[in-house]
Amino acid sequence: MFTDSLLKQLHLIAGSRYVFTDEPTRMAYGHDETEDFSFPPTVVVKPGTADEVSQIMKLANEHVIPVVPIGARTGLSGGALSIHGGIGLSMERFTSLEIDEKNLQAITGPAVITQVLREAALEKGLFYPPDPSSQGSCSIGGNVAENSGGARAVKYGVTKDYILNLEVVLPSGEIIWTGANTLKNSTGYNLTQLMVGSEGTLGIITKIVVKLIPKPTHNVLMLIPFFKAAQACEAVAAIFRAGVVPSALEFMERDAIDWGLKYLDHVNLDIKPEVEAHLLVEVDGNYPDVLFSEAEKIMGVAEQFAIDEPLFADTEEQKNALWKLRRTVAEAVKSNSVYKEEDTVVPRYELPVLLKGIKQIGKKYGFHSVCYGHAGDGNLHVNIIKGDMTDENWKVEVPKGIREIFELTVSLKGTLSGEHGIGYVQKNYMDIAFSPVQLQLMKGIKQLFDPKNILNPGKILPDAIA
Repeated sequence: MFTDSLLKQLHLIAGSRYVFTDEPTRMAYGHDETEDFSFPPTVVVKPGTADEVSQIMKLANEHVIPVVPIGARTGLSGGALSIHGGIGLSMERFTSLEIDEKNLQAITGPAVITQVLREAALEKGLFYPPDPSSQGSCSIGGNVAENSGGARAVKYGVTKDYILNLEVVLPSGEIIWTGANTLKNSTGYNLTQLMVGSEGTLGIITKIVVKLIPKPTHNVLMLIPFFKAAQACEAVAAIFRAGVVPSALEFMERDAIDWGLKYLDHVNLDIKPEVEAHLLVEVDGNYPDVLFSEAEKIMGVAEQFAIDEPLFADTEEQKNALWKLRRTVAEAVKSNSVYKEEDTVVPRYELPVLLKGIKQIGKKYGFHSVCYGHAGDGNLHVNIIKGDMTDENWKVEVPKGIREIFELTVSLKGTLSGEHGIGYVQKNYMDIAFSPVQLQLMKGIKQLFDPKNILNPGKILPDAIA
């Protein structure tokens, strides 16, 4: 696929110091955080401008070479895996960041780490709400590609709700802006929102304009232990029916919090053996009296169920420790075993049914699951643990169980992914959520943007129709 002539052209476009064919670099860019997969690209290229990306895409388009955009490699659906080899296009040099205080906007390169963007906004008294658990290592470009959410999506929305405009290089090499830097835009088809969540299959994002909002000045955080996990799930919808919209409402079943505590030896919690799950609940705003009133309402709801003594975080240190515990659950699980993480999402009232069904399916197929997630918006992360399962059962039985979990999720009016995307690992379950007509429409969109199927091929669409 790669002749000396093609490699020479890549060197001329990006500069020799940014083109890599050595095995260590290729291997490093051949995986993300999805299970233990490894699909190294044939060559890694690190362009520094939209024009360089354009030239690379024109070259790839001419010679029908696969190109996979690679961000911070924190993804959980295999979206950045070079499953067909080709060019691994690392966007790590796109680190520009400008805070536009006058218009409450930020103009950012896709490689800016999400937490860096959030902290830059906070320094100006502004707030960028999306906060995926990997915010300290994931990039804003990857967030846009996956339409990431995070704990505060329940009140503030997900990445798509903050994207105003995108500079994009198309598979043909053309450079376009998808929209306008305005809060309202009813001008033609919404290409901006089409790109958000497209997982690098339609275009390569080189610049992002995001909306910012004023920073809330106060918050109250509480950890509520439940003796029954199903009741913790029931309490979620009840809190909203009581008239409170928390800024975060997180669910952690017992294994999740126990494994997290072992992983973080400096965080201490005294948890009774009978406690099955916790809700981590935050309210935020600008008026402490209002927040304390909302916290009282939440506790009034929680006390209708069987709970232990709640913990109110009195200091910033306590708050940070509780958030650290929640955000590191996935790392704690991964440190214990190989696992598959599913990203189910249902209407929040259906969470107890979903949780019960997941446990029943696990028993049927012989696997253990650890569940946690953004319960406030119905998003439950299901970590299926390999543990001492045989390789045969892991490869054959677990996928059957995953299909049943997704079938249950869709039957509850939910869908396959709330924020992690479909990518490589979930694509062959898409028939559960979409009809053949819907899948053909998606295929048609892909063909319109990328007729030679060179940009991140083999992602999102099922193998049967791709």
